[in-house]
Amino acid sequence: MPWSVPPLRLGRGWVRGPDPASLRARWDAVIRAKTPEARRDLFAPTRLRTPQTSVAALPGQRTATTLPLALSCVRAGDTPPAAESVRCPEPVRVLHGPFDEHWLIPDHRLIDVARPELWRVLDTTHQLFTVEQGYVPGSSGPALLATALLPDGHSPAGRPGRIRPLYRRPGGREPNLTPGLTAFLGERYGREVAPEDVLAWALATARPSPRGAVVPLPRDPEVWQHGLERGHRLRALLLRGARGGERPRLPGGRRPYVRAAVPARPGSIAYDRAESSLIIGGTGRISPVPEAAWTFETGGVRVLERWFEVRTGEAAGPLEALRPSAWPKEWSSELLELVTVLGLYAELAHGAPEFSDVLTREELTGAGVLPVPASVRRPASVLDHHEEGPGGQFALL
Repeated sequence: MPWSVPPLRLGRGWVRGPDPASLRARWDAVIRAKTPEARRDLFAPTRLRTPQTSVAALPGQRTATTLPLALSCVRAGDTPPAAESVRCPEPVRVLHGPFDEHWLIPDHRLIDVARPELWRVLDTTHQLFTVEQGYVPGSSGPALLATALLPDGHSPAGRPGRIRPLYRRPGGREPNLTPGLTAFLGERYGREVAPEDVLAWALATARPSPRGAVVPLPRDPEVWQHGLERGHRLRALLLRGARGGERPRLPGGRRPYVRAAVPARPGSIAYDRAESSLIIGGTGRISPVPEAAWTFETGGVRVLERWFEVRTGEAAGPLEALRPSAWPKEWSSELLELVTVLGLYAELAHGAPEFSDVLTREELTGAGVLPVPASVRRPASVLDHHEEGPGGQFALL
C-alpha cells in the first residue's frame, strides 16, 4: 500500500471528544465569547490556525472559510452573521488511536493539519483505512489495524504510524496497491486476489518494526489461504458492523452485561479476576469480561484503562472541561462493545499463521512488482471534481 499519510495534527484538543453534544457546547462557547480576547484564548491559536485564519473547507464538508464574529461582539447596525455560519458543523465519527471511536468537528478552520487528501477519498461504501501502530520495543498488541472511519492516527505510546487508504479514490476505485501485485499473487496462489484480500492478509500477519509494519508474503498457497480466512475475520471484527457486516458479539454465556449501574462520576476502573468483572467507580459492574480483554495492550498501554482515562481524567483546558456531567448510557454500551471486540481479537490473535518460507524482494523485482513507481506513492489527481478554496480557486495538492 505505497500511498500513506501521516497522522492528523489537530492543534487543539477541544475539537475532538467522546460525545458530540460536548463538541457543540465547546463550539458555542468559542463563538459566543464576550470579547475578542476571551475568544482567542478559548480558541487556543497556533502558528497554523487563529480565529482569523482563512482556509478552504475540507472535501465533503460545507463550512465557511473564516470563523464568524462572536454574536455578542456584533455592533449595532452591522449585519448579523447568518445562522448557518454560527452553527456548529455536524460532528463526524472518527477513530481516535487504537479501538477508540470519538467525534470530531469537521472544520478546517479549527484543525492545524487535517490531511484533506484523506477526507477526499473517504466514502461510506468501499473505503477502508489501515493504521500502523506506534512501535514500542517489547510491547504486545497488533502492528496494524483497520477501520471504515476516518482515523486520526493517534498513538497512546510510541511514535505514531502511517495511515494507508485501501483505495486512492472514493467508490472503491484505483486500489492503493503496488501495480501488478494482485495479478502476481493470483498467479502464485492459483486464485483471484482482490484488494480486500491483501488488506486481510496484512491484518493477519503484520509485524511491528521501527520502520513500520512489515508484511511477509508466503510461498505456500495453503498458508496464504489460512491467513486470509483469519484476516477477513479480523477485518469484520474491526469494522464493527460497517460495510454491511454484523456487530461483534460473544457467544451466549460469555456476553458481557451491565450487572450494576455505573455511578454518575466514576473515578476508577479495575478488574476482579475471581468474578471476571470490570469494577467501575467502585460500585458499577460489568461481567463477564475476559481477562484477555482487560490486559489487551497496544504500544504498551492497556486499551480499556486508556479508554476510561480519556473520558474521566482531568481536563486539559476550559473547553475540554465541557463534557457530560454524568456518565452517559451510551458510554456503557460502547464499553460493552469494546470489551467484546478486545476479547474476540485476543482469541483470533492466537491463530496467526506461522511460516518462514517467504517471497523475496528479488522475486518481486523479477516479476516487475518492484520497484514501486514514484507516482503511486502520491495522492491521485484531484482535478476530476470541483473543490474550491478562498476566492474560488481549486484546492490542489
